[in-house]
Amino acid sequence: MGASNEHARRAYRRRRRTRRTTVSAIGVVAAVGVATAVTWSMMTLPTSRGAAAAPSSPPGTSAPAATSKPRPMTPGERLLAGTNDPRACAVSFVGEGIDLAPALQATGTLYTSLPIPVREGAVFAGWYASARDAADLTVEARLNGADMVTCDERERTLHGAWVSPERHAAEDARIPILMYHQFTPRPEGEDHWLRGNYAYIGDFDDHMAYIATSGFYLPTWDELSAFIDGEILLPSRSVIVTDDDADQTWFDLAVPVIDAHEVLATSFMVTAWRQDPPPSPYVLRRSHTHDMHRAGENGDGRIVNEGVDVIAADMTTSADILGVAEVMAYPFGHHNETAKQGLRDAGFEMARTIEHGYVTVGTDKLALPTIRIDYGMGLDALIARIG
Repeated sequence: MGASNEHARRAYRRRRRTRRTTVSAIGVVAAVGVATAVTWSMMTLPTSRGAAAAPSSPPGTSAPAATSKPRPMTPGERLLAGTNDPRACAVSFVGEGIDLAPALQATGTLYTSLPIPVREGAVFAGWYASARDAADLTVEARLNGADMVTCDERERTLHGAWVSPERHAAEDARIPILMYHQFTPRPEGEDHWLRGNYAYIGDFDDHMAYIATSGFYLPTWDELSAFIDGEILLPSRSVIVTDDDADQTWFDLAVPVIDAHEVLATSFMVTAWRQDPPPSPYVLRRSHTHDMHRAGENGDGRIVNEGVDVIAADMTTSADILGVAEVMAYPFGHHNETAKQGLRDAGFEMARTIEHGYVTVGTDKLALPTIRIDYGMGLDALIARIG
């Protein structure tokens, strides 16, 4: 009887152990299932408020490859993509009513061919370094072909400004074109018959320093043309610097002064006499005719002794050598209607005389007046003429 009871107790204990093992196994399986479900739910929940995450693949499957659409290139970037020039700068133009494509410029050179937009009922007032400068018409921040191109990561934005026709008229600008000839290092001047043509280089240095540091604007020739047409505002304190003949003293004495003060200047060259490359980034080469700086049959300049075809041919030769037909200076200042027509036929728009005066809106573009600078005209004399 005792043996039977012991056998029954052992069988009971074996059955309980079996039940506990089975329950534990079921619990583990259930826990694993719950954890898997929770993990799957977390993987498919939104990653941020209001935006669902990209769906993940179920366990045991491969996730799809991530794809992103490339950002479209800006017009400036597209322009830069077409050049390998490390100096290239894509210049964009912005402002009210301005819709212009960007243009390539080269850092370390002067701006070239900046657009002059036209808008009905308004007068263009130039390009500026910032929107604030454009709103304030800050002359010191106005940029044109007298300024070197600077660029930030190969791109630059220029901001355009406009004024009313009434504001333009109120400016009442009168633009002086200074005319120099030869230069001398002698304070007492030269002793021959052209003495008056030779500006003392010390006076010239004073002139250029004053222009560079006194808030003067240096218009380009295309701006002067648009100003004459009433299409652009030029500040009343504007001045254009020119030299006639490209004498050797211009190269030896004057150009270093131009460089030192970074003043835009134009050298009118007789291309039959010399064809030197630009001696400075601040010096523009323009025509003084090819071979008409000598007397014709009546003693006046050849340009008033020849016919239209001869004049046009001479000026075309000069323009081809210099690479530009824009503005010229009449030899000896001599000109007539025949000379003007010859210039037009050769593609020239403007010509400078030796007649005293200032350029204003409506000035004859083929008879631009000038301010002659002679020996003995110091800084006070310059200030009396340009303000």
